[in-house]
Amino acid sequence: MQITARELVFDVQAGGPVDGPPVLLLHGFPQHAGEWELVASRLHDAGARTYALDQRGYSPGARPADVAAYTMGECVADAVAVLDALGVDRAHVVGHDWGAVVAWHLAAEHPARVRTLTAISVPHPSAYAKALATDADQQRRSAYIGLFQQPGKAEDLLLEQDGQRLRELFAGVPAERVERFVTPMLDRARLTGGLNWYRALGRGPMAAGPVPVPTTFVWSDHDAAVGAAAAQGCAQQVTGDYRFVTLPGVSHWIPDEAPDEVAREVLARMATA
Repeated sequence: MQITARELVFDVQAGGPVDGPPVLLLHGFPQHAGEWELVASRLHDAGARTYALDQRGYSPGARPADVAAYTMGECVADAVAVLDALGVDRAHVVGHDWGAVVAWHLAAEHPARVRTLTAISVPHPSAYAKALATDADQQRRSAYIGLFQQPGKAEDLLLEQDGQRLRELFAGVPAERVERFVTPMLDRARLTGGLNWYRALGRGPMAAGPVPVPTTFVWSDHDAAVGAAAAQGCAQQVTGDYRFVTLPGVSHWIPDEAPDEVAREVLARMATA
């Protein structure tokens, strides 16, 4: 289905019982709404109604050319507007990677719209920023961002050899799942839309306030992008009921590698609301 919000058109995958509790699913880079397929099917079996959208830059009808259009404020406003268009007053919100960043901001800035939060892989922005400023390990893990912020060069490198470097990002993910994500990103315009999230860093505030809603943060100890310091610092940024879950031996791509565990944690968090 397609949802028009803020004069943009978002592709949305909806599923599950129409009268089930609504769950908003927010993807990250370089993926799309399909990253939630394995998790969503399990949520549907439990009676939930899910809405997974291709976010700004990924939906062809929501792909502004200006990098300034990809600040976090714009991305959060998209999520609120999509909920409005769906007629959903409050949703259980689940986000992974950049989707987790949107979810953290949404919960901090619009808590009346968020029944529960399950953030995956990427911690609260303030916890991440503190680790990035003080922890050498996190600085090393985040070095790739500098490349992604270089217009043209990042696209050229990621698209070389039919997207070989994109495929390498998904180490640990089953090959058929990797192609599910890489193939759409071979469209240079779509890849640029995703990279613009990185290029907008510094063009708008990234800091988020404390999160008052019931929250679960799921992290994996084999995550190449987010280290323990950032993950463990997350607890200080949540004033609501909080649970920190570590998945041993799993990479950054938690929804693809551990969908059972993700669905279990989402449903457990939903049950507390």
